[in-house]
This record gives sequence, C-alpha cells and structure tokens, in this order.
Amino acid sequence: MTRRVLVVTHGGRPRAVAALSEAVRELEASGFEVALHDDDLAETFGDHMATTRLREGVAESEVVMVLGGDGTILRAAELTHGTQVPLLGVNLGHVGFLAESEREDLRAAVQRLAEHDYVVEERTVAAVQVHRPGEDEPLTGWALNEATIEKAERQRMLEVGIEVDRRPLSSFGCDGVILSTATGSTAHAFSAGGPVMWPDVDGVLLVPLSAHALFARPLVIGPRSAYRITVLERSPVPAVLTCDGRRSIDLPVGSTVEVRRGEQPLRFARLSPAPFTDRLVSKFSLPVVGWREAADDAAAARARLTALTDAATDDGAAPEAPHPRGQSPHDAKAV
Repeated sequence: MTRRVLVVTHGGRPRAVAALSEAVRELEASGFEVALHDDDLAETFGDHMATTRLREGVAESEVVMVLGGDGTILRAAELTHGTQVPLLGVNLGHVGFLAESEREDLRAAVQRLAEHDYVVEERTVAAVQVHRPGEDEPLTGWALNEATIEKAERQRMLEVGIEVDRRPLSSFGCDGVILSTATGSTAHAFSAGGPVMWPDVDGVLLVPLSAHALFARPLVIGPRSAYRITVLERSPVPAVLTCDGRRSIDLPVGSTVEVRRGEQPLRFARLSPAPFTDRLVSKFSLPVVGWREAADDAAAARARLTALTDAATDDGAAPEAPHPRGQSPHDAKAV
C-alpha cells in the first residue's frame, strides 16, 4: 500500500524552497508518494465551504509535513482540523514552538516517519461562536492558538463585558481581549503577560489587553465552562475578531463572542518524548541557573581564589584560577 505525505511550505522563501527540494527527495527515496499544497487561501471565518475546498486530498495522506515557522503550521492546521491526519512541523522560522524538528534534522525526521517511529498527540482547540446584531444565525469558527478581539479603531478604547457561564464577571475599557488555548499560551497571550500553560491543560485562557480596570488579570476556565465577550452598546468603537492571525470577522457594537473548548482536537506527529519543560527551556533559551545561584557560585569562586592566593603566597607559587561551573581549564584559557 502506497503511503502518502502532503507537504506544505512557504513557496516565496528561498530557504523554504531548498528545504522542500530535500524533503521531496528524501520522502520519495523512503517510498512515500508526495503531494504539494501551495494554495494560500485562508479559511474564511464561518465559511465551511472554504474548509471543504482546502482539505481536498488531505484525508488520503498519512501525515501533513509542514516546512516553516509557526505561521505556516497555523496555515496547515486549516487543512487538518476536523480530520485524523496529524501535522509534522519542521522549523524554518525563529522560535518554532509548534514544530517537532529543526531544519538540520529533516532527513532524520523522514526516516522516523518511514519507520512509523512517532506518536500522535492531540491538542485542544478553541471553539468560537459569534452573534452579531441583526443576524439570526451565529457564525462559528475555531482557533488552535488564540481568538483575539481588538478595537477596530486606534483612537478610542473598546468597551467589553466579560461573562463566564453566562454570569457577569467584569466590564472595562481596553485595547482588546485574547482568548487562548494552552497551545497558544506561549504566543500572543504570553507577550501580553499571560501565564504559560502546559499543553495538556484542558482550559481556555483570557488575557485583557491594556485594560483600564481594577480587576483585569489573566483568567483560566475549565473544559466545561465558556467565556462570553460582549462589545457593549456604550463602546465608542466596534471590534474585530481574529483567529490564529488568519481568519477575521467584524464585530459591530452589540456583538457577542462565545469561546469554549472545542470538541475536535488538532493532531500532531511527535518524534521526541522530551517533556514540555525541555521544549520551553530550549525555545526561550531560558537560563536554568538563576541569578541568585549564579551569584552564589561567583562568591564561592572568589573565596576559592582568595584561599588559593593565600596558600600560594605562603608557598611562593603562582595560584591557578578556579574555573566557573561546567567550564574546563582549556575553555577558560580560550576565553
């Protein structure tokens, strides 16, 4: 039986074109039938026919391989959402939080794929429902990372009301509100001051943007709860809802947006069993040794140097400087 891989990339970038050439060569050498997807039509919010058009040929694929950064992976997610086909991301971007492999490991990733040496992980998405004044039927959408409600005009603040499970919680003026999944907590929500959520946290995060309020802290609800955000009648400006930075819809004054955990998760092919902690440290280049511990190490090094100096003075020999933690004498001299 022929195994098929659908490859998605950003065709306008030289690095992506080079990676695509190598990926096709390696996949075909491993016995895969390769199909390419280069249609950049974004799924329109609430347009399910667009979804059908985009997904042609996806169901026949074992995996959708994505060559690019997180933006390209979010684009490819429009192809696979609602199907059983997993995404395998090869990072060509900067951070690449959603990617499973780096560019230099492309050949190894194909080999692992050929040997069925991967596991499939499911990520929760956010289900989004929009009610606009004068429209009988709501429009529905979804987001892997986040649904962001922002003011449509720069000059004035947006006035919103926040409810949880149809019970009023707060209202305030702001630049907007981010409603994020655990997957998206390291994206827009993180830059706005929200917490990092581990991928298996089955909740939805709300982060206000520049809110003029006493209570405007990030908030996380569980899988059976739902947010309801209303663009209040007193709001001087309308809003715009954007899902994953790709699918947008205007929100006139009086509109409401309901966001909850989606019923259809998105699937990712995973090659590494490393815990999320390791991914977080690697992608954000976190200093595992904190400044207090580093200060203690420096103080201890100075104390050792003083002791060596005193001993050398007594013996008449030159002291050898102590080396920082994890550094060899050769490394210290090279520096």
